[in-house]
Amino acid sequence: MHVIIDYGMGNLASVQRAFEKINVETKISSNIEDLKNAKSLILPGVGAFRDAIKALNDLGLSDAIRDEVSKGKNIIGICLGMQLLYERGYEYGDYEGLGLIKGNVEYMGFKLKIPHMGWNNLKFKKEDPILKYINEDEYVYFVHSYYAVSDNSELVAYAEYEKLVPAIVRNKNVYGIQFHPEKSGDTGLNILKAYKEIIE
Repeated sequence: MHVIIDYGMGNLASVQRAFEKINVETKISSNIEDLKNAKSLILPGVGAFRDAIKALNDLGLSDAIRDEVSKGKNIIGICLGMQLLYERGYEYGDYEGLGLIKGNVEYMGFKLKIPHMGWNNLKFKKEDPILKYINEDEYVYFVHSYYAVSDNSELVAYAEYEKLVPAIVRNKNVYGIQFHPEKSGDTGLNILKAYKEIIE
């Protein structure tokens, strides 16, 4: 069983439906024992970094996630869930993240319209199994005003929106997806299909 982590700030049902479409059995839960027993973890998220990390901390889920990942369990963060994987976030203040990927999450502050919302195409940075079923320049759906800033050593794929915007990242058994695969049509499902093969 793969667990979708429920901390009160995710589009849980739509993420679960996306995994159901590729025949991955999931359970939505905030129970720490469920996280310990899960085959892999899925961390969705909608909203602000500040509120999300507080919710994870208050529920005791932050330490549980770190513990499971340190044992080699796979996790994938989606949208805000990806941002929470980083060391720090600066949305409405300065907050410590899960620290599973080096780097910070900062306001985009570009000349282009913020939030970065709508369809944008993916550029590949390096080969990775999660890209198995898609081609470069396929379009996916973004909605965000903050983005990951790092040395890009974790970067798998990115979008261009005035600057380089990390779109898929990986640090060993930790994956992050900035866009919404569940809203990105066949391309999104094909990314999840490749991820299914990684975790199973």
